[in-house]
Amino acid sequence: MLDENTRTQRLAAEFIGTAFLVFIGVGSVPATLIVNGNAPFTMADLGMISLAFGTIVVATVYALGHVGGNHINPAVTLGLAASGKFPWSQVPSYIAAQCAGAVLGAAAILGVLGHKASDVGLGVASYGHISWTQAFTAEFVGTFILVFTIFGVIHRKAAAGFAGVAIGLVVFAAIIPVAPATGASINPARTFGPMLIQQLAGGSVQWHQIPVYLCAELLAGVAAAYAYGLIARTPADRKVAEPGIDLADPESSLAVSVAAS
Repeated sequence: MLDENTRTQRLAAEFIGTAFLVFIGVGSVPATLIVNGNAPFTMADLGMISLAFGTIVVATVYALGHVGGNHINPAVTLGLAASGKFPWSQVPSYIAAQCAGAVLGAAAILGVLGHKASDVGLGVASYGHISWTQAFTAEFVGTFILVFTIFGVIHRKAAAGFAGVAIGLVVFAAIIPVAPATGASINPARTFGPMLIQQLAGGSVQWHQIPVYLCAELLAGVAAAYAYGLIARTPADRKVAEPGIDLADPESSLAVSVAAS
């Protein structure tokens, strides 16, 4: 098709979208701590950080969804593949692009805010004085809610045109209860990128915690995909979507895939 994006373009969109997510969303954490100085961290601060994540997700969905689907999260990619809505052959390259974008986004935080950002933790997700099981539960629940919502808004019977807003809002909402426990990463690429850059910047990184994050997030992505399928699938949903469902306009991208099949 003349209007079909190449695989390179789709991967570039995933790379750029994830970089934007990390720079704006994760970057809002050290920015808040730097501006606050010695002032205590408040619920208002958490709300602004959540808003930063939510708004950049909305922006990237509408800016890049029609190019590569705007997964910008390995848990979303894995969930789509597990449900048959994305080809397994493209999963490794999508996740690699997302992780590389997260690294670039984290490096950009350091470039813009300087080493003060590293001094206050660079927005690295970590859990402190809680058990790994509680941390696992927090990341699993937050990621499950996110991916479950994504599957709902890309369903062929969902209200058209509002997918990006819904996804951004659920990111905003999920961060608020999960962040006090684990920093609310709910995204393996977002977990990895800032940790690597913080390590390279000479900061302290709890690498032993990363398996908890990655396992919880990836398992939640698959579980949410299957759970949504169980409650919403009908015989008409047997059509398999082509690579790159446009999260901003899923109905049109699904229509194209059905017509091409």
